[in-house]
Amino acid sequence: MPFDPSKVRAVLFDLDGTLADTDDEYIRRAARWLGPLRFLFPRRDPTPFLRWAVMTVESPMNTLMIFPDWLGVDDILVAGMNWFSDLWPRQHAGRFVIMAGVEALLERLSQRYPLALVTARPTRSTNDFLEQFGLGWYFRAVASAQTAPHTKPYPDPVYWCARAIGVSVENCVLVGDTTVDIAAGKRAGAQTIGLLCGFGQRAELERAGADLVLEHTTRLADVLLQ
Repeated sequence: MPFDPSKVRAVLFDLDGTLADTDDEYIRRAARWLGPLRFLFPRRDPTPFLRWAVMTVESPMNTLMIFPDWLGVDDILVAGMNWFSDLWPRQHAGRFVIMAGVEALLERLSQRYPLALVTARPTRSTNDFLEQFGLGWYFRAVASAQTAPHTKPYPDPVYWCARAIGVSVENCVLVGDTTVDIAAGKRAGAQTIGLLCGFGQRAELERAGADLVLEHTTRLADVLLQ
């Protein structure tokens, strides 16, 4: 079935590649690390290769991330990550890059719909992102990797957010840039919108069952704010 905006009563957002410009930030950092090896790349620019690499490993990495959750060791893994990050706390100040136009979009959408955040990030880094840009008050519910019994691609965090904001899951739309986002939304019974501004590609998002694919997060205004 095609995407039906008339059914939407709430919007659920992924974080990385949807609100945060994560893939471009990864590429920028990697390009800096490869600075001494620029002579190996056409026109001395490693960016095209790095973008190809990020897109290629995205789906396998998402699959690998499921296993700690499935084995019940995700809390232990997150505790270790938190301990490691505490060794260099200054690195976390200002470390996120927000998608262009997202703050204005959230402001407009929040006037019509309850918003929620559904991310596979740990709670700490999720809160870091929201605090860095002052976005927390836009979201009536935030489901991180530890919120529900299982994280994406399981439907658990989608169900949890729908209950938390008091909207039937059938009247929610999950917006994300990966097949993991689309799978979680479809399994829960929500509509889904795939994005091309992050890690996903149109063909794989459509194969995963996305009801609609948009070029960028800000294009949501065209379909939800008519």
